[in-house]
Amino acid sequence: MFSRPVRLRTQQPDMIQLKHITKTVRSGTDDLTILSDVSVDIPDGQFVALTGASGSGKSTLLGLIAGLDSPSSGTIEIDEDEITSMGEDGLARIRSEKIGFIFQSFHLIPSLTAFENVLIPMEILGVANAKMRATDLLQNVGLTDRGHHYPNELSGGEQQRVAIARAFANEPKILLADEPTGNLDSKNGEHIFELMTELHKTRNVTLVLVTHDASLAAKAQRQVVLRDGAVVSDEIS
Repeated sequence: MFSRPVRLRTQQPDMIQLKHITKTVRSGTDDLTILSDVSVDIPDGQFVALTGASGSGKSTLLGLIAGLDSPSSGTIEIDEDEITSMGEDGLARIRSEKIGFIFQSFHLIPSLTAFENVLIPMEILGVANAKMRATDLLQNVGLTDRGHHYPNELSGGEQQRVAIARAFANEPKILLADEPTGNLDSKNGEHIFELMTELHKTRNVTLVLVTHDASLAAKAQRQVVLRDGAVVSDEIS
């Protein structure tokens, strides 16, 4: 692994801007506030850990950044595109062109091989040399010899490595990771974390990681802590 200087907020343009984000949902006869007036700017290329107790709003915030849900109020900008007013076609374009997402539960297509899981997103986008890129991405995550296997023939760590390769298929500017080591043992979890952060460095993507693991969060360039849907701490490491 290679060391990398911390990027201060004034040195790089903002890749993600969250302005006064509130998310409220109906729970029975009451309104439940999941996020309350959250404002965070994340510069291009920064590695940010979102931490906090269960129910603090971390995963909800990550889903809003990805355009998988919309806030009740406030605005979100992704690489200078304001996504909160976009329709589904516009959001799909942003996700396909600028965002890679890694889930805790892998979300691989069980009927496709590892190679096909990485290949399909590129074929949908019409990427040139898609098969060559899929091969290269599997090589990057150390699965050159496992590309012909289906997800149920792979270990949890191997499945997550396929998910990482797939997340980088569209050469995203932003990588969002929701508890990517949560379903793995400590050895595999550490390997996945190192692989993900190394790809972040070499490809210069903005990385936002949701994690309960304080030791992983401490390795980020910046830690944003949520409590009861609000930011209670925001510190550069």
